[in-house]
Amino acid sequence: MQSMTLEQLRATTSAGGVKGVTLKGQGGGFFVEIATRSGQDAFLAKARTTEPRRFGNPTSALNILRDLGIAIAQLDVTHWNPDQKDMARSRQSQAKAMREAHEAAAYNNWLAGEIHAAIDDPRPNIPHDEVMAGMDADITALSKRKRA
Repeated sequence: MQSMTLEQLRATTSAGGVKGVTLKGQGGGFFVEIATRSGQDAFLAKARTTEPRRFGNPTSALNILRDLGIAIAQLDVTHWNPDQKDMARSRQSQAKAMREAHEAAAYNNWLAGEIHAAIDDPRPNIPHDEVMAGMDADITALSKRKRA
């Protein structure tokens, strides 16, 4: 079975190449299987890999399908077990990921500000060799102090 990204599914749908879609339960999640008119069935994959895109909530998958213009889909819950829900994607872990993303964005903004301040600094530049010689002298002085 082939994999298909969301963009590929969008293009295939708009070209009339989708024959049908099945929302298939597997473990604690759902996957989207796509039947194409060419006969090469596929599954919806993540954007940058061929790994299947897993939905913890079938409503999320149905919203995507509706937005693509796919109004009719089948549901197969034969192998679905809600007790196997992936707790790694809980609200707490998502909140942690969002916090880390905000911290990274704040750091990037701070760093960009520091770089612009350095570029805008009117003082003359110091040659690299002169800076490195000063740092070497500082390191040597610190090492001597530690040994004493």
